[in-house]
Order: sequence, then C-alpha cells, then structure tokens
Amino acid sequence: MNPVCFKFIQTIMFTVCLVMQLVYGEQEEIKCIEKEREALLQFKATIMDPYGMLSSWTTADCCQWEGIRCSNLTGHILMLDLHGEETVYELAFRFHYVVTSQRYISGEINKSLMELQQLNYLNLSFNYFPHKQIPEFIASLSNLRYLDLSYSGFSRKIPSQFGSLFHLKYLNLASNSLEGPIPRHLENLSKLQHLDLSGNSFEGSIPSQLGNLSNLQELYLGGYESSLKIDDGNHVGDPWLSNLVSLTHLYLWYMPSLNSSQNWLQMIAKLPKLRELGLFGCGLSDHFILSLRSAKFNFSTSLSHFYLSGNAFMSSTIFQWVSNITSNLIELDLSDNILLEGSASNHFGIVMNSLEHLDLSYNIFKGEVLKSFSNICSLHSLYMNRNSLTEDLSSILHNFSVGCVRHSLQELHLADNQITGYLPDLSVFSSLKKLYLDENRLSGKIPEGSRFPSQLKLLSIRSNSLEGGVPKSFGSTCTLELLDLSYNKLSEELPVIFNHLSECSTLQKNSLQELNLADNQITGYLPDLSVFSSLKALYLDENRLSGKIPEGSRLPSQLKLLSIRSNSLEGGVPKSFGSTCTLEWLDLSYNKLSEELPVIFNHLSECSRLR
Repeated sequence: MNPVCFKFIQTIMFTVCLVMQLVYGEQEEIKCIEKEREALLQFKATIMDPYGMLSSWTTADCCQWEGIRCSNLTGHILMLDLHGEETVYELAFRFHYVVTSQRYISGEINKSLMELQQLNYLNLSFNYFPHKQIPEFIASLSNLRYLDLSYSGFSRKIPSQFGSLFHLKYLNLASNSLEGPIPRHLENLSKLQHLDLSGNSFEGSIPSQLGNLSNLQELYLGGYESSLKIDDGNHVGDPWLSNLVSLTHLYLWYMPSLNSSQNWLQMIAKLPKLRELGLFGCGLSDHFILSLRSAKFNFSTSLSHFYLSGNAFMSSTIFQWVSNITSNLIELDLSDNILLEGSASNHFGIVMNSLEHLDLSYNIFKGEVLKSFSNICSLHSLYMNRNSLTEDLSSILHNFSVGCVRHSLQELHLADNQITGYLPDLSVFSSLKKLYLDENRLSGKIPEGSRFPSQLKLLSIRSNSLEGGVPKSFGSTCTLELLDLSYNKLSEELPVIFNHLSECSTLQKNSLQELNLADNQITGYLPDLSVFSSLKALYLDENRLSGKIPEGSRLPSQLKLLSIRSNSLEGGVPKSFGSTCTLEWLDLSYNKLSEELPVIFNHLSECSRLR
C-alpha cells in the first residue's frame, strides 16, 4: 500500500476512535494541569477564608474544586468563580429572616493566577479586599470574557493595563471605592457588552471615548460619592452617547449636572434599542421639563422601563411630559421626589395603555391622584406608600375602583400614610394578590362580612388601631399565604381567632404560611395548631395569653418559627413541641414557665434522638 494512503487511513481511523470515545465516554478522564493546580494553591495560601469557601481545594484534581471549571478537552482552567454572598437564614415567607454570616474571602490576591492563561471567567465579587488596588496582573489574563470585581472594597484607580483585555464582554466594578477619572483606555474594549462602574468615587467628565464601544448593551455610571459629569455634546467632537446604538440599558446615578442641559437627553432619545433608562437623583425638576418644550423629540418605541426616583419634580407636569415622549412604558418610577403632588390628567391614563408598574412612593400625593389611574387597564402594581393620603379607606378604594383597574390590579401599597376608617369589602379588586395597609390610622372592628379577592395572597395591616377579632371571612380565602395584623388592639380569644382562620384547613386547601398577631391584646391559651398544615411562622408576642400549654397541643408539620414572647404562659413545654422537626426558632421568653430545665430540654429533644 502506498505509504501516503496508509498514513491517511491511519489518521482517519484515529479520528473515528477519538469521536467514538467522546460519544461513549470511554476517553481517559481529563484532569487539571499540575502547573495550574499549583498556582491555585499559591493563591489559596495568601487568602483568608473564614467561611471555608476553599475547603474543597485539597484533592488531586483541581477541576473538581468549588468555584473551578475546566475544559473537558484540554484540562485548562476556564472559570474561577469565588463570589461571596450573605448566608440568609430564612424563617418564614416574607421579611422575617436572620443574616447569620456573610460568606467571603479576603487577604492578598496572589500573582500566581497569571498562570491561568486560558481563564475566560473571573468572579471575585462580594468579597473583602478593602483599601487594596485592583491587581494589575489581571490584565495579563488576555482570554478573559467575563470579569466581576464588584462589592469587594477595592480602591484607587482602575489599572491602565485593563485596556488590553480586548476579548472582554462583561466588566463589573460596581460599589467599590475606585476614584479618579474614568480611564479613556476602556475604549479599547471594543467587544464589551456590559459595563458597570456605578457606586464608586469617580470624578470629572465621562470620557467621550466610551462612545466607541459600539457593542455596549448595558451601561451603569455614577453613584452617591461620585462627581461625574456628562459631556452633553456642546464640546468639540461627536456626541458620544448617541453612538451607543446597541444600548438597551442605561442607568445614571447622582449627576446633578444633567439638569443644566437638554442635549444629553436628546442623545439618549435617539438610541434605537433602549429599553431601560434610569436617571436617579440627577436633580431633574419641573423647570427642566419646561425647558424641553421647544425641543421636539420622542424616545424610541422600545423604551419600556423609566426610572426617575430621587429627583426634584414637584407638580403633575411630570405626568404630562412622560406621556408626551413615550407611550409604551411598562414601568414608571417617580418615587422619592419628596415634594411631588397633584393629579395626572385623563390623557395620561389613556396614553399609558401598557403601564403595569407605577411607583409614586415617598412623595406627598393625596387620595385624589388614585382616580387618575383608575382607567389604566394594564396596571398590575401601584406603590403609594409614604405619601399624604388622609382620606377614609373606603372612599379611596371606591374612587380608585370606578375604572377597569379593578380587574387588573395585583399589588396595592398604601402603607405609611394617614388613612382613616375601617377595612371595607375588597372583593371588587378581582385580581388583587397583595395589599399593604401598614402604619395608617384604621380603627374599629373589622366588619364580619368583609370579603377578599379570591386570589389574595398577602394582607398586611400592621400598626393600626383595629379592635375586636378576626372575622370568619378571613378563613375562607384559601389563597392567603401571609396575614399580618400585628401592632393593633385585637382582643379576641386566640382559640376563636384560629377557629375563624381554619375553614380552608378543614377543606385541605389552606395555604397560610405566615401569621403575625404580635403586639395586640389577644387572650386565651395556645390551642392545637396542626390544622394549619402549611404554616411556617407564627408570631404571638406581646399579648395576654395565659395558662398552661395543653399537653396535646400539636404544631404544624412545616413550622419553622414560633414566637410567644412576653405573655403569661405557665407550666412547661409539651412533648409535642419536640416532635416538630422543622422547628428552627422557638421563643418563649418573658413568660411564667416554671418547669425544670432538664425536663423542657428532654421534651424538645425528640427530633435529635431520631437523627
């Protein structure tokens, strides 16, 4: 046979065998490269690891270590993901949790990582490297596509060498203590799609060279400690913002200089793909809006999320302006303008026929504004907490429910106002799932016939002056997952309350996961609770419960938290408490328990003996 033909056939056979091995998994397992393993061990040696994030870095194959991913073909390390995080110990469905630790690493970042030349993903976010400069050697990792060093305490300037990371698509340096000007050499990162420099202490003008990042899709700039200024295009050169034709997300924080010129906004309006625009705390005012009347421009039809919180708007002019420049918004945030008041025109409600989320919290609106939104048939959530609503709740809800919004609304936030009256029938809001009425001036008894929407999941009426008890109608809402009636003046006996809330349980449809009745004047004893099969958290603190806990009292099978602090309970702890193996938090402090401590511990130890 011709030697050339033989060699060709041999090559084909080798290739076929290699493919068969890959398909059927018969190839020799790829392990990490020893030089790269040694580099990681050197890195580990200079790291402080109080939470054991690197505890798996002991075996022979570093490709199996936590945070490491290797190539299945070459064994080279491709990913190093050591992001820190808060360890949240969840106790219940909402709000009630304990942060037990913040999982992170600290210390020195060793230059040995330079050996990982095939690395394309590096994430060291949410760690603790305070007052340290971002290591310059990171720029030698020329294959990086993804780099996240956010929330890690780095300070000083961005290394100039970062301009050589030509393959980088994602760069996140947010919420550190970086300072100085934003380096112009970032223009070299022509493949960059995501750039987040927010939450630092940069100063000076945003370099116009950022306009060369034509592939950029998301840009986040500014911050509370930042003194950045935006080049509005009046200077010599191109208006750089309008060059970012791929931009879909633009967020600017605390840039008061924006209020002095309209050119920058015209540049933004020309961006053809922009979906989300955030202008937070930029000093924008009614005067700024009025200065734009002579400029005829519309935002792209793609704009769907517009965030204007923390500015200085004071009148309803803002509603008219927004409805004139865009009509496709899904979300509008005007929260925290502090002095914003008035009502939107009917034109706003008609034009905004795609609006689903409207946030007007932390302003001084009165109840009349709600009527302005009653015909937004797409509205899902409305945030009106911390305003100046002083009207009667029945009147507010009636004026709001006259239009089609009563069929679409799913979340209504009216907390922290001065709303008076009682809790009326809510069934007219047929799609409502969450209602917040905390921190108001509601009083009197809850009417026995009060009905809820059939899909209601959350009802919070904390910190009012409600009296009496809990109507039976509350127990027939089988979708209810959270009920918070704490800090009121309820005085009914606890067994009666639980009986009224148990109707769905008897139908085996109960979904209640969190019940908060703390800080009332509820009397009686602690009855059997096992009928609430889904209950995970129960708060009965600061009431007037008394007597012994009946020995046969059983807890819900999924209960994680039970707090009966500051009552007048006597005797001991039943054995039945110890058989609830999901229980993670039990607070019986400030009562009159008198049982011997060894007996109490013995009663609570059944689950321990089962392990």
